Amino acid sequence: MKLGLGILAGTLLLLGAISGISANRTFTVDYENDRFLKDGEPFRFIAGSFHYFRAHPGTWQRHLRTMRAAGLNAVTTYVEWSLHNPRNGDYVWSGIADLEHFIRLAVGEDLVVILRPGPYICAERDMGGFPYWLLKKYPGIQLRTADVNYLSEVRIWYSQLFSKISPYLYGNGGPIIMVQVENEYGSYFACDLNYRNWLRDETESHVKGKAVLFTNDGPSVLRCGKIQRVLATVDFGATKDLRPTWAMLRRFQPKGPLVNAEYYPGWLTHWTEPMANVSTESISQTFKDMLDSGASVNFYMFYGGTNFGFTAGANEIGPGNYMADITSYDYDAPMTEAGDPTPKYMALRRIIARYLPLPKVPVPGPVPKRAYGTVRLTSCCTLLSEEARQRLSKGFVQSATPKTFEALGQYSGLVLYETWLPSFKRDPSILNVAGVSDRGYVYVDGEYVGLVAREIPSFDIALSVSAGRKLQILVENQGRINYGRKLNDFKGIVRDVRLDKKVLSNWNMTQFPLESYDNLEQLIAESNEAARMGFQELRKLRTILRNGPAIYHGQLEIQNESDLADTYLDMSGWGKGIVFVNGENLGRYWPLVGPQVTLYVPAQVLKAGSNRLVVVEYQQMPTSMELHFRDTPILNARTV
Repeated sequence: MKLGLGILAGTLLLLGAISGISANRTFTVDYENDRFLKDGEPFRFIAGSFHYFRAHPGTWQRHLRTMRAAGLNAVTTYVEWSLHNPRNGDYVWSGIADLEHFIRLAVGEDLVVILRPGPYICAERDMGGFPYWLLKKYPGIQLRTADVNYLSEVRIWYSQLFSKISPYLYGNGGPIIMVQVENEYGSYFACDLNYRNWLRDETESHVKGKAVLFTNDGPSVLRCGKIQRVLATVDFGATKDLRPTWAMLRRFQPKGPLVNAEYYPGWLTHWTEPMANVSTESISQTFKDMLDSGASVNFYMFYGGTNFGFTAGANEIGPGNYMADITSYDYDAPMTEAGDPTPKYMALRRIIARYLPLPKVPVPGPVPKRAYGTVRLTSCCTLLSEEARQRLSKGFVQSATPKTFEALGQYSGLVLYETWLPSFKRDPSILNVAGVSDRGYVYVDGEYVGLVAREIPSFDIALSVSAGRKLQILVENQGRINYGRKLNDFKGIVRDVRLDKKVLSNWNMTQFPLESYDNLEQLIAESNEAARMGFQELRKLRTILRNGPAIYHGQLEIQNESDLADTYLDMSGWGKGIVFVNGENLGRYWPLVGPQVTLYVPAQVLKAGSNRLVVVEYQQMPTSMELHFRDTPILNARTV
């Protein structure tokens, strides 16, 4: 295959460079002449952001080739600390976390690399890419400051990260020309000069001049973002007049290359919002103006991808200062979530061709898509059943007060909080769960009585004396905040729960992280709950799940390898939850509010033969016991 030969040639070139000619390779800033120098020659990049952790590794090469075919000469990626260091002391560098493989693929496609290691990345990812366990180990940690505990953990992480990537720095023979220090720090309230300088020095102790260090900030917040002896760049979208924007940069950096390190061809989207859309016409003229001014430009995003699993974050906006990011990171980017070129891609490619020579790489066509049709599902059981507790729970803790997910050592999923209600003084009495983070399904004596939710915000439920005695609150983590002041976004029940004014105590907590697919399959194989119930409760269509979240399963049959293709799982008629295909968590669905209705399924997740489907539905019976596979996405709708 030509693709394979290209990778091999690129890898051999990289290995040869590292071993033989690294001494002759330099990438520097020529401040006096406002430009970059690559091996002593003037250089300008037109780059695109593509986060390796938002795509199946089997798709990386094709996406990079599609980017190169657009005329880009660089790819930009964040490095996600939480992906590589999910638990304290444990590191992952394989599969979707194989950063070195991603870098080598970029070399094979003739792209240099701009690396953004953070350690904070934002990126609409859970906790901005920080590992949640920092909040367990140091509950009072002050992230993104000179807090000694924070600096200590960054130093440990960077020693691990740079031991992997140092050979790929440009001066060492690799493709990495630039390394970012922090990320949009000017927008952070702390404005800690000591921290900025410490992180510069810590980063440089690993980079050792073999790549250019840079910062990236909005033009109006450079006062707290600029770091001495580090190249400042800015980020902004379409504008009618570039002069005021460049002038703000020049106030803090009088000389040096002009760089827009995040030029926005699209935008992010939260649940309940319309899908973000940015027209090609609105971004084209600003793009041309930047190139005419000699600037280097990075598109954020050029390929967006998907927030698989529980990786999507949230922002401090909306009525409750909390809105969760959707699973798709399509971003209205020049390439779709599946990696296909769009009309926006073709328009930008025509502009790029005026400024850089286009490579002799044809623009790849759309990847194959297939509508596999309908799969009938079978009811298994409810999450709160004794069987499910035995199989799926990863811990049972008793405490006088509720403990957070972080205190329990749990990344995401659900935690069940249980206690006994005291004697009622009034009928009804008011249950107040003001500390719910983020969404609580409330049951009394095993029967659903209402919902409390941070994003509304709505924290009160009127309970009748007749409701019963045993209180259960099943709390869902919808994603930790990724931007703003509240990065220490603890999950679960973070304040006292009250009935009228009486604080409830003596809590039992059962953990459902929903990370072990094998445990789900064991539960399905062994449970006879649905049979005992005569399947009646689990088949009442389009009604609230009165006894807790329910688990459904089925099989998608694909006859031949040649039939494998990308597809989209249509969640119309379902409520809110997660879906596993062949053990892979595709991410959260919530078609009741939209705008995302379908979940993207890469062909690489599927196989010839039987493909296993498991749905964990949190709140509503489906309108039918079926799942539908489409060949087109639905990203701007809702089902109620």
